Amino acid sequence: MKLVVQVKLLPTPEQASALEATLRACNRAATYASQVAFAKSLKDRNGLQKEVYADLKAAFGLSAQPVVRAVKKVVDAYAALKAGLQSGNLGPPTSKRYRKAVGTPIVFRPEAAQPFDDRCLSWQYDARTVSIWTVDGRMKGIRFVCSPDQFKTLVTHRKGESDLVRRGGKWFLVATCDVPEPEVYEPVDWIGVDRGIVNLATTSDGTNHQGRQLSRYRRWQAGKRTELQKKNTRSATRRLARRARKEQRHATHVNHKISKEIVSVAQRTGRGIAVEDLGGIRERVRLRRDQRGTLSSWPFHQLGQHLAYKAKRAGVPFLEVDARYTSQRCPRCGHTERANRSDRDHFCCRRCGLAGPADVVAGVNVRERARSAWVLVTAPASSP
Repeated sequence: MKLVVQVKLLPTPEQASALEATLRACNRAATYASQVAFAKSLKDRNGLQKEVYADLKAAFGLSAQPVVRAVKKVVDAYAALKAGLQSGNLGPPTSKRYRKAVGTPIVFRPEAAQPFDDRCLSWQYDARTVSIWTVDGRMKGIRFVCSPDQFKTLVTHRKGESDLVRRGGKWFLVATCDVPEPEVYEPVDWIGVDRGIVNLATTSDGTNHQGRQLSRYRRWQAGKRTELQKKNTRSATRRLARRARKEQRHATHVNHKISKEIVSVAQRTGRGIAVEDLGGIRERVRLRRDQRGTLSSWPFHQLGQHLAYKAKRAGVPFLEVDARYTSQRCPRCGHTERANRSDRDHFCCRRCGLAGPADVVAGVNVRERARSAWVLVTAPASSP
């Protein structure tokens, strides 16, 4: 499985200046190649490289291999845009976002991340340094730091490209690591996980990971954003950007803690993990205006991603099941009715009288659907 390891670079002022110049030159070259690709409808790598190779070397001061990386960066960006359009991430073809995306070439920020392969970047693990190509020549002996676990993964499994990133005035390398996957075991049962806004995750075991602290933090951040937006100064804009990144890191940290605990319990008890398939939920539900911001900032997708990759890395079975009526269906008698859930917190079946916390009942329904789905997944194919 593919994982990434982020290490922090500690360049000297001279090295930092060279890295900045390199990043800007590569992104100017990528923007030029993007304009050519858009104007001539060249979305394949070989065709675009043949068209712009000489221009990128002559006009932007790039060597042969950085030119190849810049072209691939453009081709990958258009492939990602095409996938986003097909999946509906930019709305219907009549929407303003969709029309803008297909009507203008992709533009790369001056300090957007730039990929480097092993010809442009080499690692000296013993010295904890890297050597990287720049427009000012090869820069050697750039120090890097990371945690012991990250360093071990880097040394053992690093393979492929590494992205040079500048964020908040600091330099990072994001390295791709190909970690072998353990064999997925046969689960003795399943842990159903119901994701929500008030309760970020509730398992079928009754474990509740509340989101009140995160919600309070987000409300406090929203108040600070309002104050800064009213100032409307350049300093306020910079502070808004810093606060947005800080809030995002906080939500990511919370999701990491929750997913790590759930995967640990599943691995210890020999069970699998099942979650609801919530794809497209923002398009399916209708909300009041005051609820839209809460749903848009709800990090449920990231929590699902964390659960999936942590389970995969631990060899824990992972399934996504149908999310329909999991909070309205009685797990004992199967009766499904909206009135079964009288309010957000409570469930009471109108037929058999089963009652309990609504989120736990939803987690139990997810578990039951995972049991049925796993039988179908593992059933041997019938012979014709």
